[in-house]
Amino acid sequence: MEQADRVEVLLVEDNPDDAELTMHALRLGDNKINLLHLNDGAEALNFVFAKKSFENKRIQNDLKLVLLDLKLPKIDGLEILKRIREDERTRTLPVVILTSSREKKDIATAYNLGVNSYVVKPVEFEFYVHVVKTLTLYWNTINEKPIGQI
Repeated sequence: MEQADRVEVLLVEDNPDDAELTMHALRLGDNKINLLHLNDGAEALNFVFAKKSFENKRIQNDLKLVLLDLKLPKIDGLEILKRIREDERTRTLPVVILTSSREKKDIATAYNLGVNSYVVKPVEFEFYVHVVKTLTLYWNTINEKPIGQI
């Protein structure tokens, strides 16, 4: 399977400006990263579980990280996280919430559902780029996957 057909990082973000900035920062952190950007929760779940529009596509799901916004069309980020954690195939998949929400309820719910990290999007450009590059480096290079995870 060709490199372009592999996805290692899934970015689920509906705001086009935030998505562009995050993709730019991800590529600065690792210009060989295989990234897929989706802008709604339903499409994200379809990709993760190879359903509907992703069922017959020749894309190899080699996810090492899901960067997930909370406020998404169709299915919100917390529901996506919940479904990822409920399925044995994806239970240990690293999921980082990357959002502008500082609401205590959102933070508590995300951790109760098993998020690996909750990051509030920095407002300052350079710091935002630094945070996203650091997240990518940690989850794609430094972190070890659990034994037995595909």
